[in-house]
Amino acid sequence: MYVDLRFSILLAVVLLPLLTGYCAYTHGRSFRLWFALGCLLPVGSFFVLVALLYRQLTDPGEQLLLEAKAILATAEEEELMKKEE
Repeated sequence: MYVDLRFSILLAVVLLPLLTGYCAYTHGRSFRLWFALGCLLPVGSFFVLVALLYRQLTDPGEQLLLEAKAILATAEEEELMKKEE
């Protein structure tokens, strides 16, 4: 029984920093930094990261920047398709 409890606690302690690091990496932030923060402050760093990402995604300037990047990416793809033909 104690082994199961220790294993589940260890899994939670390791899983949350990995999740924090992965979430940060997918949004263009440093995996190692957020993984280290997740190891030091497991629950707090996750909520701080979520708040930062929410603030970034709700910012109108960031939305315009993401839309501009998407437009440029499609224009580049179309240009490459024309060059291949």
